[in-house]
Amino acid sequence: MGVSSQTLEITVISGENIHVKEESYVIVRAESLKSCTTKAVKNTNIVTHNNISSSLISWNEKLLLEIPMHARSITFEVQCKNSRASSARSVGVARIAISDILLGGSSCGDCEGEGGNVLSYRMRDWDGRRNGVIHFSVRMMVAAPPVKELMEDKKKTQKDSGEVVLGVPLWGNYSKIIC
Repeated sequence: MGVSSQTLEITVISGENIHVKEESYVIVRAESLKSCTTKAVKNTNIVTHNNISSSLISWNEKLLLEIPMHARSITFEVQCKNSRASSARSVGVARIAISDILLGGSSCGDCEGEGGNVLSYRMRDWDGRRNGVIHFSVRMMVAAPPVKELMEDKKKTQKDSGEVVLGVPLWGNYSKIIC
């Protein structure tokens, strides 16, 4: 019973000061061809505070992202639909180390509300210029193995030693842990 991936519940909350006039959406991937995408929404909220205006795009969408064990980062890419063609263009990208997300986020789900801590990261366009901030939260999904697999493992283990031991894989870089 090998574990080849872990699932994270990522709530893409909003984007702030993203320079886009068309409908935009977020693609989230973790060094894999598999990705998750939010629905497209239009940038309609412009907030003015102390004579400084900022725009806010609100997605508020939960995505279940499968993280392969080899993955070291998660990419959040905001794209917009091109109004002249049926294609899309990239507006901003944030590539974040998984270790930063898991250390900054909540692994228990109810520590800071239902979705865990809210994380905010600056995005850059493909020319390297700053283009907004993305706000999201992360929660690690703990999946219980199917009962059938547990029973087969238990039978196999009982034949060998008579005791059952279950292991839980841990995420992170063990070289940074100092005891």
